[in-house]
Parts: sequence; structure tokens; C-alpha cells
Amino acid sequence: MGTALVPLDHYAVHRRVWRRVVQTARLCCGMPDYDNYVRHMLEKHPDRDIMDYPTFFRERQEARYGGRGGFRCC
Repeated sequence: MGTALVPLDHYAVHRRVWRRVVQTARLCCGMPDYDNYVRHMLEKHPDRDIMDYPTFFRERQEARYGGRGGFRCC
């Protein structure tokens, strides 16, 4: 192995690929991407408050798994 540094554009490409991998994994679990949510709210609903990440995460979990009443199969 050499001691040369990784070129900056290689680092940027790896960082972008890693972000896509993480985003895909979250979408596979049913968790929307927080960065996309913030971008959407700023562009489409600038008059509304933006949830912080813990609130966003809790709201998405409740929406997916049945809210405060818990999941009931029957």
C-alpha cells in the first residue's frame, strides 16, 4: 500500500454512494429519508414547522406500526 492520499473527487463519490446505500436501506425498512423530508417541506410548505429528527422518526414509526394503540392483528 502506498502512502498517497485518496483524491478528493474519489472521496466525494464514495460519500455519495454511501448516502444512497443508507437511504436505500432506510426505505427498505419503511423509513423515509429525513433529508428529503426537510427539502420537501422547505420547497413546498415553507409556512409550516419542520419536525426535528426524533419527532420525525417517532411520527413515521407510529404511522407505519399503528400509532399509540400498538399493533393489533384482530
